[in-house]
Amino acid sequence: MSLKGSIVKNVFHERINEIESEYLIKFSNTQKVLLTVEGSITSILDVLYGRVSIFLLNKYFEPADKKKAELINVNEGDEIHYREVLIHGRGKPMIYALSLIALDRCNKAAHDDVTDGEIPIGKILKKYKIESRREIQDIYIEKPSATLRELFKTDEYFVCRNYVVIEHGEIVMWTKESFPISYFTEEM
Repeated sequence: MSLKGSIVKNVFHERINEIESEYLIKFSNTQKVLLTVEGSITSILDVLYGRVSIFLLNKYFEPADKKKAELINVNEGDEIHYREVLIHGRGKPMIYALSLIALDRCNKAAHDDVTDGEIPIGKILKKYKIESRREIQDIYIEKPSATLRELFKTDEYFVCRNYVVIEHGEIVMWTKESFPISYFTEEM
C-alpha cells in the first residue's frame, strides 16, 4: 500500500524561520509552541511550570481610536474594554498580555468575567463553552516598552504575537502577548 500526502503550508513555521535568520537566534520548542498555539497559553504554562497566576495590571473602558477600531473591526468611537494582565509563575513574571475587547459582541454570560480581568481568556471560553477560534495575525520581536522594562526588569528584546478571538464570524477580542527573548529557552 502506498500512501500519498500533501505538504501543508505552515506560515508560522516560515515566520519563525524568518525571525531566527534576521536576529541570528534559535527559538526553543517551548517558545515555538507559545508563539503558535491557537489555544490557551495559560493551560500550557500550568502544565510546563506548575500553576500560574493572572495579575490584572490595568482595565478600563474607552472609545476606540482609529487604530484600535481597525484591530477589532468596530467603528471609531465605539466603546471597547482595554485590559492588561501579567501571567506570573515560579516567583516571576512570564507573559504580558494586552487585550482590546468588543464587549457588545461578548457572550453575555461571560461579560462579567471578561471585564473582571483576573480570569484568563482561555478559561473563560472553556467555562462558558463559547465556540470561538483564535487566529494568529503576526509573530515578531520588538524592543521593550517602558512598561515591559519595569515589569520584567530587563532591556532585552521581547518576542510577541498578536491574535484575534472570533465568535460567530466577528472579532470579539484582539490580544498582544509578549515575553523576553531569553524566556522559555530552558527550564524556568
